[in-house]
Amino acid sequence: MKQVLGYYLLLINAVGFLIMCIDKLLAKKQARRVPERTLLWVAALGGSFGSLLGMMLAHHKTRKPKFYITVPLLLALQAAAAGWYYLK
Repeated sequence: MKQVLGYYLLLINAVGFLIMCIDKLLAKKQARRVPERTLLWVAALGGSFGSLLGMMLAHHKTRKPKFYITVPLLLALQAAAAGWYYLK
């Protein structure tokens, strides 16, 4: 079970990173964007590390409190939960 969770976390974090980078590219092209709700749901479903990394590397959503507060908070909560799960 722990191995499946590990694969899931790798996948959802890759999705979080990619979706942030893709949304940044769409913003530059003034194209239709990824909804903020979707970006936050991916982070909430376990992709907070990838989302935060995407925010930092792509310089995307870094001025919006909804993101610069919520995503690191989700990461802290998810890291604590993962640590508890893997160390118990």
